[in-house]
Parts: sequence; structure tokens; C-alpha cells
Amino acid sequence: MLPSLQEVEVAAATVYAAMAPTPQLCWPLLAERCGTEVWVKHESHTPIGAFKLRGGLVYLAELMRARPKPAGVIAATRGNHGQSVAFAAQRAGMRATIVVPRGNSAEKNAAMRALGAALVEHGHDYQDAYEHAVALAEAEALHLVPTFHPWLLRGVASYALELFRAVAGIDTLYAPLGLGSGICSAIAMRDALGLATRIVGVAAEAAPAYALSFARGEPVAAEVAESVADGLSVRVPNADALAVIRRGAERVVTVSECEIEAAMRHYFTDTHHVAEGAGAAALAALLQERERVAGRRVAVVLSGANVDRSVYLRVLGGPEAAARARREAAR
Repeated sequence: MLPSLQEVEVAAATVYAAMAPTPQLCWPLLAERCGTEVWVKHESHTPIGAFKLRGGLVYLAELMRARPKPAGVIAATRGNHGQSVAFAAQRAGMRATIVVPRGNSAEKNAAMRALGAALVEHGHDYQDAYEHAVALAEAEALHLVPTFHPWLLRGVASYALELFRAVAGIDTLYAPLGLGSGICSAIAMRDALGLATRIVGVAAEAAPAYALSFARGEPVAAEVAESVADGLSVRVPNADALAVIRRGAERVVTVSECEIEAAMRHYFTDTHHVAEGAGAAALAALLQERERVAGRRVAVVLSGANVDRSVYLRVLGGPEAAARARREAAR
């Protein structure tokens, strides 16, 4: 399941044909806030503003090599995976259909349409959208691009390889936990390079499925509440990803909506970079565990920057504005 170092190095050539390696930067103000040396892996610096692009590029390249060109591809998403598939399909001259839940990020939807994808809105969460995508794939003879697959991992793992080769001696890496490709890729490259880095998965309190599953040792479905970290809003964990995470991660921590929103503000204040909710989750976890990792070299994955303008304005307005907006939305 996990890619080898050689497989990732080969996959990286496909990735770099479409994008440059992303930077890993140590920001003084962020280090001061966290009380330790902090390296940020800026996966927001890709052509779609998120790490997912790496996996989509490699998956479609492998698909084209492995079988005749399908009539089209289809995927379910909250946004970044869909942008990845749409971007890669456009480069390959292939039709892409993306299924999103109703009420999905308007700006992520617009980005997918701009990449040439046909957008279908269905259901109230990612799981509903995924099940509908499965049905459409069968009905329309489309190839379903999963959110967790060895080909995806080969591409995504190129981010971890860049980070570990650029920054020596990382004690702890915090990685956001959606469906698992990001953290599993980091585990794969940590092990392939023979490093001792501790890897910590970060889930949202509003979407605790992976945290519960990690603790119980088996997949546990859990209802998802509304969250600014839509990329972490997973109701049903992937069993293969969970097995890798339980074997290779030290722990999984959960972060609250207030902690995530505070981390989004800190990124802007300390680095002047935009982080979407899922992208800020790793920093939120580090700040929660500030005393635990004091004095160590730590890395966080800023996995994406795709936050709607209206949401970001509310978050930047501070805790009072954010709380007021949540109360109004609940009415």
C-alpha cells in the first residue's frame, strides 16, 4: 500500500512537470508564538492552492498508462481533491465530473468549474456525495477516482520527501487528517528515509471519526458537525488509511473550531499567508501541545489555502465576530 522511495521519486517527476516543489519556511513570529522552532510546509503554493494536486496528477498519469483512456473520470470531494482531479483531467484532455455536497464552498465549486469540470451537487455531506459518485460512475461508465489509493499516495508523498530532505532533524510533524493521504504519505517517507520523526494526526472535534477509530483500533463512523475545516469533515474513515495511521502515527489529536480559527488568524498575523480551516489544523494542534514539544524542531503541514472570502473575513474578525456568525447560522 505505502509507496517506496523509488516510486515517489519517479512520481515526483510527473508532479514537477506541472508545478514546482513547495517551500518549507521557518517563521520567527510563529516560532515565538509556539515556543519552539517551527517549519511550515507551504502546500498552499500549488496551482490549486492545496497538496491534493500532487496525487491527482500521478493518479491520472498511472491510469492512462494502465488501461485505455476512459470516457471520463468522476470524484467526490469537499473541494481540493476535486480541483486536483479536474486540473489533471484538463491536462490529459479528459472529461471530469465532480460531486460535492449541497452547501459546499462556493469558491471551491467555482474553481472546479473553471478547470472544466461538470459539477454535481448532492447530499448533505461528503459521504452522501461519494455514494452518489459511485452510482454515477456505474451509470455513465466513468472511472471513479478514489480519495485514498496507492497511486495517489505516490504523488502526495512528494511533499513529505521535499520536507524531510530540506529540513534535517524534525522531531515532530503535525499533519491534518481528512481521509488520510497526507499523513500516510508522511509516514511512508519517514520510514523510507529511516527517520525518527514522530507524526501526529490532527482531526477536527466536529469530525471525530478518525480520532475515535485510532483510539478503538477499528473504523468507527461518526456524525459530522458544521466546521470551518471542511477538508477534515469525514463521517466514515478509510480502513486502509486507518491501518497505516495506527501503525505509523504516534497519536491523533482533535482541535476545536475556536482553535482552528485562531490558527488561521495566527498564520495571517505571523506569516501573512492564508490558510483554510483544514490547512490551519496542524498549527492549532501544535499550539494545543505547545508545552509538550517545547525546545524541539517541529513541522506543520499547511495543506491548503482555499477558504471562501466571506468565511475568512469572519474568521479574521476575531472570536467575537466568529461566535456571532455561528449563532446567526444556527438560527
